[in-house]
Amino acid sequence: MGKGGMSHGDVKDGEEENMAAWLLGVNNLKIQPFKLPPLGPHDARIRMKAVGICRSDVHYLKEMRIADFVVKEPMVIGHECAGIIEEVGSEVKHLVPGDRVAIEPGIGCMRCDLCKEGRYNLCPEMKSFASPPVHGSLANQIVHPADVCFKLPDDVSLEEGAMCEPLSVGVHACRRANVGPETNVLVMGAGPIGLVTMLSARAFGSSRIVIVDVDDHRLSVAKQLGADKTVKVSTSLNDIPTEVEQIKKAMGGAIEISFDCVGFTKTMSTALSATSSGGKVCLVGLGHTEMTLPIAPAAIREVDVVGIFRYKNTWPLCIEFLRSGKIDVKPLITHRFGFSQKEVEEAFETSARGGTAIKVMFNL
Repeated sequence: MGKGGMSHGDVKDGEEENMAAWLLGVNNLKIQPFKLPPLGPHDARIRMKAVGICRSDVHYLKEMRIADFVVKEPMVIGHECAGIIEEVGSEVKHLVPGDRVAIEPGIGCMRCDLCKEGRYNLCPEMKSFASPPVHGSLANQIVHPADVCFKLPDDVSLEEGAMCEPLSVGVHACRRANVGPETNVLVMGAGPIGLVTMLSARAFGSSRIVIVDVDDHRLSVAKQLGADKTVKVSTSLNDIPTEVEQIKKAMGGAIEISFDCVGFTKTMSTALSATSSGGKVCLVGLGHTEMTLPIAPAAIREVDVVGIFRYKNTWPLCIEFLRSGKIDVKPLITHRFGFSQKEVEEAFETSARGGTAIKVMFNL
């Protein structure tokens, strides 16, 4: 097990000291001891095996905040994860030590109206790994409610299990937008979330998918992963009318659903203009908090705008998509690192640089 080559204090009874990657300040990540809470009757103690880096993790490292989520004290980072059950609480019946599990990072209060309706992702009391002040999962071991730990079939790897978290965003978006076999789908942005949204739309039955980006390499990856057509665009708002025509031509039919996986004024304006009358635009990426958009022209064509926040009840379907081969996330994992101080720093730098990196994964 990686301890980052560091030794901290005495550990009783020859036990291994639990270590985690702590965010201490801007560009300051340190592997330090992480004391686990006691195991409750409904909890599981899990040895982490695969943890992916998300753009939000990088954002916290660079800025110490995302919108209203501010890191005010040292916090363990990471939330895309899978591991092996070490111990379960007295009331846990569906898991035993040795089980390999994918872990849903968020827990609603399960008492408010939104939770009771099943929309626990919108719970105002939601506690989610590495959303301040809740500690994350880039650690040797964690304790988490067992009912959000999902057993992996033998033929789904732990890395694929960790990929269920980003994949859940795409699955939730497709559910919100009602993607089906008769839906032509446009995806704005070929980053990790754009790619999992594209893969999800295909698994939901969409027969034609066009994906748009500013970067040639990302578009080539999208093509390899099964996009029917790709369109390269600029960052200039002035190019929207021309690009919308190119996108419509690439689709060769009505664009029923557009997913904006970037969330900039330009991408959202393009999606609103390109989507056919009576269609839907689903805002997935949140690049700009405020935008000036051509809403009226879209509204008079009855284009619906829907938003998503994280996901709900997606892990079983994600695991089934992976088990059945309907979705293959393995090509998205481009870089792998171990769990040492040096490798943690290198991994985050690799993810932040972008370039050819799609998903950077820790193997613990």
